[in-house]
Amino acid sequence: MLESVAASSPIKKRRIDTTGDNSTISASSSVVQHMAFGNNSNRQEIDEDLHSRQLAVYGRETMRRLFASNVLVSGMHGLGAEIAKNLILAGVKSVTLHDERVVELWDLSSNFVFSEDDVGKNRADASVNKLQDLNNAVVVSSLTTCLTKEHLSPFQVVVFSDISMEKAIEFDDYCHSHQPPIAFVKADVRGLFGSVFCDFGPEFAVLDVDGEEPHTGIIASISNESQAFISCVDDERLEFEDGDLVVFSEVEGMTELNDGKPRKIKSARPYSFTLEEDTTGYGTYVKGGIVTQVKQPKLLNFKPLREALTDPGDFLFSDFSKFDRPPLLHLAFQALDRFASESGRLPVAGSEEDAQQLISIATSINTGQGDLKVENVDHKLLRSFSFGAKAVLNPMAAMFGGIVGQEVVKACSGKFHPLFQFFYFDSVESLPSEPLDSSDVSPRNSRYDAQISVFGAKLQKKLEDARVFTVGSGALGCEFLKNMALMGVSCGSQGKLTVTDDDIIEKSNLSRQFLFRDWNIGQAKSTVAASAAAAINPKFKIEALQNRVGAETENVFDDAFWENLTVVVNALDNVNARLYVDSRDPPEKQAPMCTVHSFPHNIDHCLTWARSEFEGLLEKTPAEVNAYLSSPVEYTNSMMSAGDAQARETLERIVECLEKEKCENFQDCLNWARLRFEDYFVNRVKQLIYTFPEDAATSTGAPFWSAPKRFPRPLQYSSSDPSLLNFITATAILRAETFGIPVPEWTKNPKEAAEAVDSVIVPDFEPRKDAKIVTDEKATSLTTASVDDATVINDLIAKLERCRHNLSPDFRMKPVQFEKDDDTNYHMDVISGLANMRARNYSIPEVDKLKAKFIAGRIIPAIATSTAMATGLVCLELYKVLDGGHKVEAYRNTFANLALPLFSMAEPVPPKVVKHRDMAWTVWDRWVLKGNPTLREVLQWLEDKGLNAYSISCGSCLLFNSMFPRHKERMDKKVVDLARDIAKVDLPPYRHHLDVVVACEDQDDNDVDIPLVSIYFR
Repeated sequence: MLESVAASSPIKKRRIDTTGDNSTISASSSVVQHMAFGNNSNRQEIDEDLHSRQLAVYGRETMRRLFASNVLVSGMHGLGAEIAKNLILAGVKSVTLHDERVVELWDLSSNFVFSEDDVGKNRADASVNKLQDLNNAVVVSSLTTCLTKEHLSPFQVVVFSDISMEKAIEFDDYCHSHQPPIAFVKADVRGLFGSVFCDFGPEFAVLDVDGEEPHTGIIASISNESQAFISCVDDERLEFEDGDLVVFSEVEGMTELNDGKPRKIKSARPYSFTLEEDTTGYGTYVKGGIVTQVKQPKLLNFKPLREALTDPGDFLFSDFSKFDRPPLLHLAFQALDRFASESGRLPVAGSEEDAQQLISIATSINTGQGDLKVENVDHKLLRSFSFGAKAVLNPMAAMFGGIVGQEVVKACSGKFHPLFQFFYFDSVESLPSEPLDSSDVSPRNSRYDAQISVFGAKLQKKLEDARVFTVGSGALGCEFLKNMALMGVSCGSQGKLTVTDDDIIEKSNLSRQFLFRDWNIGQAKSTVAASAAAAINPKFKIEALQNRVGAETENVFDDAFWENLTVVVNALDNVNARLYVDSRDPPEKQAPMCTVHSFPHNIDHCLTWARSEFEGLLEKTPAEVNAYLSSPVEYTNSMMSAGDAQARETLERIVECLEKEKCENFQDCLNWARLRFEDYFVNRVKQLIYTFPEDAATSTGAPFWSAPKRFPRPLQYSSSDPSLLNFITATAILRAETFGIPVPEWTKNPKEAAEAVDSVIVPDFEPRKDAKIVTDEKATSLTTASVDDATVINDLIAKLERCRHNLSPDFRMKPVQFEKDDDTNYHMDVISGLANMRARNYSIPEVDKLKAKFIAGRIIPAIATSTAMATGLVCLELYKVLDGGHKVEAYRNTFANLALPLFSMAEPVPPKVVKHRDMAWTVWDRWVLKGNPTLREVLQWLEDKGLNAYSISCGSCLLFNSMFPRHKERMDKKVVDLARDIAKVDLPPYRHHLDVVVACEDQDDNDVDIPLVSIYFR
């Protein structure tokens, strides 16, 4: 199985030094003028429905800079098309496509916008319309004439993917000296080799090096010393580092620190740090305080290409098993450029003569390189480089298209740290395990000729005849289907690709899932994706299903289906896989229940509470009402059987909903919403501070309201505050939806809505002396059990019966299921309103609706660039899998962070090999026994291998154990019958086998771990 997770930037924080030969810290006010950013003075509105996942990565300001940026992409082979696709999806202002060449059949193995009908047309002109369809908000145009320096001046960024070194140096010199500088990117993909060079000008400001939110801490104490020692509460570890700048707020006593001035820290520890400031003359710290990291811009001094070629500095590494590779590839790409200049062409695949000429040129260049001289010029590697030099492979184009696309975004916005300045990569281990001869790589007049020139016709045939199962057709799935269509996977007479996804297309998908268009919204993802992929390559044999993969669909994905597959590609944010990974990793820290419900100290706590209340009021309670009304007897019996505090609370909510709080018209809904506001943000807070006054102490005498607790204050409703009025109106509208009550037009008129809300009679509140408020951080429930629960439950059931008799027989409520991506449904208005009102109670900074959507909606940040890069890397592994002859050390696991940027590739750890007699196996093996055997036959089969089986189990049930005498009676029974009778295994007609776990010993009574045993009974 090949599995991919497209890692959205940023993934992980890495320290980036702000001092050194090529970088200096500078205040943001003085560096903005040096940037090649677009003019975003028009502050274009952002379509949050479309770009929500991208906004979660970039933020509004970065998106606005993108919207104002004009980009040139020169060279429209596969790499150019991938770069342009990612930029158009990101939403830059304009993309100009440049190319003077025409489409050849060769190009169809890497460029997804070309078809055979485009052969002979100009490559830029042939690309415009299909790329324009990706995003109509971006102006896409073509330029087909010879490019001059003067053409470059309108652009903020220029990208060249097919240019000579001489011309690149000329253009880069112009861009480097232009005012303001024009960011210049040169990228090349040559077979299984690739390179990127970036020059963003002499003084480029990185406004945000890693994209992370500034780290914060809650202060517990501050000393009055020449270098103040600050300790923070142990609620969360501090993420500060020595040299960080921080600001203070809300400090009581030592108020001198609340001046907003950034201060440098040192001696950073998990819960403390030292301030480089004398606080002996300051006031004495009393309580409170928040410390927040100040992120500093970083100024980078890029060298022009002319200088960087001979003084490249540090290369960005990707694979540390190839530590000496970047200098050699730096040499190889220069040698290839000279070869092309001297010969007027690129080396021919399989030509030993051309390869020797390239090696000779490389050796000559290397001799004059001085300090850059490569000690060992690897002729074998240069030979492979020469053989594939003409080919642009789709997986390489996809990978580099993601990397380069992200660098362009950085150049446009100053968001994330740029690639500084050279990056070289190769996947030579993807080549076939068997040597290729020149006849195997010769052209076939096929759309796959470029790929054949690298991998040969034999592997191409394996690709075409592969039977593939792709699970998921979202962002990853769209990229995979595109890649495999171009590679020719499942395009042969024996091939077939099955794709399944049970999801439908939403607007927010369109910024990443590039096979979909706005007219596809509401349609099945898999069907649309399959149709679009088949349009890329008409020979693609693809079948689309809408089934979720799981135990419930084993009738669809049965034994025969799985056994007939060549490879499975997982393109899914798989919940089960995530749960498994989470079970192996340390669990994510969650706030205690009492913190969320009574003592929040950050906006996440407020949003967690808001989402919980939304679901309880508008989804769970109406659903419980319907469950009761559908089967009153069964429902009440189950509640009486439970007889606990949770059952009591559920019944109380149902009675409340159908009796005291039942709504008959919209004014009732408005009354309910206004009283909810009073309950949540006034009465509960009054009760809390009555029970725990501001000067309350704990049992040990310490102040109760000490950090991280924040002392709350009740709100006062006023219709003149639009946020309060909007919250109550939105809450009333959703309440009306649950009761099927129409919403009157006057709710859209703020004045009429305010009058209706002001007419609600709000009863006075008196705090109760006997109120119980949970303060135990280990408590898992806010409901306390009582000896009277059973009696109360009986009374509530009686009330329910009376309520039911007053309802029409067909009365049902309509539960509201939270949907974050529809801004017209009022869901986020209610949740953000609940969270912000609560934040206002506790003096916590409020958030806008978009930020609330990210947190409450648990939106996973996602961008097209990282998706493209990840799928390109996976498809490089796919070559190895389908070749079938690679050793495990030829495969690669990759961690990548495009924000930093950081690439870390490693060989997979080989599984443990178990040896017995002349056999060897690993955990990945499976032993198969056919013929519907009896238990005796299974034991004999194992004995023939020198293994004594003493236990056989199926699921959690024991089918056989040698210690139990009665189990000997089962010896002549079929294993399948034992599984049915004892383990109660359901074996429908589509199941051909069952798996059993066997515990064995060898002849010396040593335990031997054997693979899972598959017993075939059909």
